Amino acid sequence: MINNNSFFSIFKRAALVFTSALLVAQTNIQCKLKHNASAAHHPTQAENYKKGLKDYYKNYFPIGVAVNMAALKGADSALIVHEFNSVTPENDMKMGPIHPKENEYNWKNADAIVDFAVKHHIKIRGHNLLWHNQAPGWMFKNADGSEVSKEVLLKRLKDHITTVVNHYKGKIYAWDVVNEAIDDDSTKFMRNSMWYKICGDDFIPKAFEYAHAADPKAALYYNDYNSEHPAKREHIYKLLKSLVDAKVPITGVGMQGHWKLNDPTPELLRKALDEYSSLGLKIQITELDITIRMPRSRPANLNTQANAANANLLPVPDAGFTPELEQKQAAQYKMVFDIFRQYKNVITGVTFWNLSDKYSWLDSRGGGLAGGAAAGQTSSRTVRKAYPLLFDENLQRKKAYWSVVNF
Repeated sequence: MINNNSFFSIFKRAALVFTSALLVAQTNIQCKLKHNASAAHHPTQAENYKKGLKDYYKNYFPIGVAVNMAALKGADSALIVHEFNSVTPENDMKMGPIHPKENEYNWKNADAIVDFAVKHHIKIRGHNLLWHNQAPGWMFKNADGSEVSKEVLLKRLKDHITTVVNHYKGKIYAWDVVNEAIDDDSTKFMRNSMWYKICGDDFIPKAFEYAHAADPKAALYYNDYNSEHPAKREHIYKLLKSLVDAKVPITGVGMQGHWKLNDPTPELLRKALDEYSSLGLKIQITELDITIRMPRSRPANLNTQANAANANLLPVPDAGFTPELEQKQAAQYKMVFDIFRQYKNVITGVTFWNLSDKYSWLDSRGGGLAGGAAAGQTSSRTVRKAYPLLFDENLQRKKAYWSVVNF
């Protein structure tokens, strides 16, 4: 027979055992929850590789890449499909390649890029409708070789823009309409191109009007480099404000983003984003790459374009892509993308200029004296690798890639 004291003693011990078991179970559950939460923030390497840049930035803006025909096959094309949700033809839609003669259009390469993008449900940016570089000579000449009048040139421009935009209507969501019309010389305003010499600055609003008439749904951008540098920034702002005030159908500004390890600073980048967006315009980073090559010092007697070109041919030792340069590049990419995300309400796309370090237009520029200049077709200069992109020569993700997606 169990007396009352024994009963209560047994009950007390049972209660203590039950309480201890409950505490252990709760601790195990909490540990498991913490582990799961931690795993959610730190996915495995295999899980990381399932995601592309477009997936990391799906709540921010499209991530694009400039492509050429060689990129549409093999491992390059697979990487494009996995990582990007926007493409820009690097050269094949520019006026010279696509419209080499007055009554001749060369659609083959541009159509192949558009078809590739449509097949893989990738957005397409058109680049570009008007530029001083890669413009065919016939555009500015009469049959007898004399210079055309303003009226003739604007008529030819209208025909070109209308034909090209209509050809891709419904497939291309945004166009770089006018490219690099502002002079690099801070004492000047407009670049003294053939467009400007013949038409004054009227060719700029006209180009936007022609593009809008051809496709009212397309977003239309003015595109330029060094757009964050104070003097040029103010000139670009002046141009954009004049277009906005005149109610020209312009959507936004393309900041090319041909940058370096120490340029731009966060302050310069923020200032440019603030100024352009204050006009009610959207912003796209259109040609992003960050070279590891610092510009060389300009010789004191370097006064002409010819001398500048010759200086760029001088051999310069190539130290390669060192761990120190790799770290600096990753830090600069992290800085600019940290800022991009903060401006997601005005930035509507970020496009890298080329896919990987296997090929970059910068490789033939030798580090450059001019810095940031336009991404045209490269010359036959000696290749000096710039290593400016997120993927290495073997299409593998670089440290800079992880600095962009780990946020």
